Amino acid sequence: MESDKVMVQIGALEKYFGEGDERVHVLKGVSLDIPEGSLYTFLGPSGCGKTTTLRCVAGLERPDSGYIDIDQKTVYRAPGGAYVPPNHRPIGMVFQSYAIWPHMTVAQNVGYPLTIQRRSRTEIRDRVKEVLKIVGLAGLEDRPAPKLSGGQQQRVAFARALINEPKVMLLDEPLSNLDAKLREQMRFEIKALQRRVNITTIYVTHDQGEALAISDQIAVMHGGKLIEVGEPHQLYAKPKRKFTATFLGLTNLINGKVTRKGSDSDLSQLETKFGTLLFAPAVPFDIGSEVVVSIRPENVTVAKEAPASAENVVEGTLHDAVFMGDAYHCQVAVGDQLIRIHTHPKHAVPVGQKVYLTLDPQSCNGLSADDTEGMDDSMLGD
Repeated sequence: MESDKVMVQIGALEKYFGEGDERVHVLKGVSLDIPEGSLYTFLGPSGCGKTTTLRCVAGLERPDSGYIDIDQKTVYRAPGGAYVPPNHRPIGMVFQSYAIWPHMTVAQNVGYPLTIQRRSRTEIRDRVKEVLKIVGLAGLEDRPAPKLSGGQQQRVAFARALINEPKVMLLDEPLSNLDAKLREQMRFEIKALQRRVNITTIYVTHDQGEALAISDQIAVMHGGKLIEVGEPHQLYAKPKRKFTATFLGLTNLINGKVTRKGSDSDLSQLETKFGTLLFAPAVPFDIGSEVVVSIRPENVTVAKEAPASAENVVEGTLHDAVFMGDAYHCQVAVGDQLIRIHTHPKHAVPVGQKVYLTLDPQSCNGLSADDTEGMDDSMLGD
């Protein structure tokens, strides 16, 4: 459970790789406060800086400037400040590959960090039993590592990271080597384990569904910068940045110009190529502002007949429909734009059918059309 205490504080991190013309600016002023007991996820596409940030916290990379505090103690400050090596930081880490040694048993793998610290055999044995019970592997101490399933190997990696009772757990894409079904199962196990041990956890992933499922807070990253930070539901339902809306799940974007400003309790209005739409601004807008409305497919309803209410209704033609098991994922042609919607499998609509879409006004999230603050040219191209 989260507390008011900040367990990890990251301030103005800058990091470059390479030299001369090949020098790449990887982290661009990243600053974060991570609460004690939280499961905090760095989310973004490949090359966005999320793993580099994690490795800086671990001490595996040195930033060019900025600072990192763990449990109110400085572990890095640059330039010319403190540097605490990885083995002296209060962290445990699970790598993407798990790094399970095949010539060792489960107990030997888990207890290895204590073995190299020359702890007593009794202490190692007792601590190994304790952490194996926590991760659900009690009784498998003598199992050879090659005879473990993928999910069991991951649990061994977690147990080994917990053996030193770290203040912070660092997880770098820990589910990427598992098949889809096991990956989904392990999401719940990771979240349950984190709650059980109540350890501050920093999780790195490019998988939006994974981040939404397990996180207390998500930091969306792109091009070495933080784009937006918030709780999963808030970032999904009411993002403040266009990149967040488009990266975190499927969405529809509709451009328009504000024609009426609503009060705190009223919706605003904009004129689009589809006609007038009501929307809920994510940020303040003036009349005449260029706005892009983001609305998720599940917040668009479809009907074969024109609904009684004319509010936020647009007419279109079903262009395509793909059966996904729990729903049809459809594209509806409205003028020259395709609007994505999800329909129940029992309510299939034939391709070519004329339909009426109702866009839930409260779910029409109004964002700045010129969403460039804090983003450089390389980021705008995605």
